[in-house]
Amino acid sequence: MAEHRRRILLTGATGNWGRATLRELRRRDAVDVVAFALPTPAERRVLAEFDDMTNLTVVWGDLTNAADVARAVAGVDVVLHVGAVVSPLADAHPALARRVNIGSMQHIIAAVKALPDPGAVEVVGVGSVAETGDRPAPHHWGRVGDPIRVSQFDEYGQTKVVAERLLVDSGLPRWAWLRQTGILHPGLLGIRDPIAMHTPFAGVMEWASDEDSARLLAGIAEGAPEEFWNATYNVGGGEDWRLTNWELQTTLGAAMGVRDIRAWYDRNWFALKNFHGHWYTDSDLLQDLVPFREDTLADAVARAMAASPASVRSAGKVPAWIVKHLVMRPLTRKARGTLHALRRGRADEIAAHFGSKDAWSAIGDWSTFEPPEPSRTPTQLDHGYDESKPTDDWDASDYHDAARFRGGELLSPDAPRGDAGALLVWRCAFGHAFAASPRLVLTNGHWCPECVRDSGQYGVQAEQNPFLAQLEG
Repeated sequence: MAEHRRRILLTGATGNWGRATLRELRRRDAVDVVAFALPTPAERRVLAEFDDMTNLTVVWGDLTNAADVARAVAGVDVVLHVGAVVSPLADAHPALARRVNIGSMQHIIAAVKALPDPGAVEVVGVGSVAETGDRPAPHHWGRVGDPIRVSQFDEYGQTKVVAERLLVDSGLPRWAWLRQTGILHPGLLGIRDPIAMHTPFAGVMEWASDEDSARLLAGIAEGAPEEFWNATYNVGGGEDWRLTNWELQTTLGAAMGVRDIRAWYDRNWFALKNFHGHWYTDSDLLQDLVPFREDTLADAVARAMAASPASVRSAGKVPAWIVKHLVMRPLTRKARGTLHALRRGRADEIAAHFGSKDAWSAIGDWSTFEPPEPSRTPTQLDHGYDESKPTDDWDASDYHDAARFRGGELLSPDAPRGDAGALLVWRCAFGHAFAASPRLVLTNGHWCPECVRDSGQYGVQAEQNPFLAQLEG
């Protein structure tokens, strides 16, 4: 009898990560691939690159259409759900982001549950480092289980929080959630959007390349070890990929031949806070289970440059004042731009990005700038329960401890011992009752869904929530 070839459904196949994954799967040719894509001229042009991929089938459909999703899920062994509306598009079109990012996860879960044997299908959902929001030093190290804490005005991050809740507490027998970090891909160099100035120079990110990220999905497609399933992971490139946002600016600038990237900007165009990113203490866990890291930062930057248009590759040859005044400054004055908020007196945006108008005025020019050097020594937040205790031994006492550390309480009178996926009822310090599994609360860092949506009030919430208070100040 012929060996069964695993059949993989890949959503988001025409995006940067999706295309890299198709290229990797074409090289391996070890599985059959179903690419799910919208039947638009643009997506058809992208997929034309793969006309010679003999193990590829394209299913045309819409992630917001339950029937289309069910049709695509039928007959597959693994769902790699990469498709999403991401920033900056999600910032400009938040309703679309909610409809696609949340609705698609609902449809995938429903489609798998409707199958004769849901346990025969593995579902991999993709989240984001944006779920844990702004993590400036000294809180720039983190791990899965840290507080879910989305930055203000980040609808993409909020949609991924909801999608993660849906999958983790779906009851599906075999799932995994990947909190993807920033992906260094060719398109990154060409982004011309106000979001470019939302990144504080002192912020950090543990990046990954598009090809390493593709190797991760290909490895899962071919077959991840049993211990991989029913868990959530931070995706990161490891030690060499841990950069400050300032280091990223200077690295990309140097690749474009820019002598001094500071000549492109005024220092006070960039936000002081309210972005996202941290370095991971736990990203090696995923590498140990599904090895995927091969790229160096230098290799990925060189590859991105080679694939970029001539205007990007030759940017360093353009007089800096032209780039500054004709390209960069206009971005700051567009809607969602940092100077736009100041010029229009948008108090909530000014407070989110700078703290206050006075804080913005005090930023100073480049003469007083010092490159940030956050500590390279890993630290950990307290998660509020005995983490040395095996999950199979968790009981009501562990859940009560976790709830108290979050300023709330466990309402369910009966909490089955060792059942991390059981839905229990909890109440936060502000009286909101909600259902969540111990896994979602203890190991994933979720708490009250109503409070997490109210990102402008995290400081107030932290006064009643010691778990969240660790990230204040």
